[in-house]
Amino acid sequence: MTKIFSKIKPNKLVASVLKFSEIKDKRTDICPDEEYIQCSGRILHKDFHVAPHKHKILNRNTDTTQEVWVVLKGKLKSYLYDLDDNFLEEIILEDGDCIAFFRGGHELKVLENDTYFYEIKNGPYHGLLEDKENLNPSEKK
Repeated sequence: MTKIFSKIKPNKLVASVLKFSEIKDKRTDICPDEEYIQCSGRILHKDFHVAPHKHKILNRNTDTTQEVWVVLKGKLKSYLYDLDDNFLEEIILEDGDCIAFFRGGHELKVLENDTYFYEIKNGPYHGLLEDKENLNPSEKK
């Protein structure tokens, strides 16, 4: 798994990426426990079972939106931006890859026709004007 940290605040995790080829039999947490969104990767085998359960009602307060992309099929490129909106890094994602965005900014460019992916965010959603801020980033390197 690849973890991308801020250049201006090196202890702040901007994103983490789990490539399809890195998924193992043991659960790999893509998101640290303290982040608002949680996801993991794991190979499951026949007869694996999770006991019936539900999650307790807990008061959770969030002040930001975090996002996960899962590429089902195809290829895309994500540009990552640091906490100060400057270009940080680019990541190519292909079939089965997953990226979680925690802070900073991001951009998506589709590289293959008919690319399928899931986008997952914490909510509630407050609409485009209230939820999103467009960036005017420094030039990509």
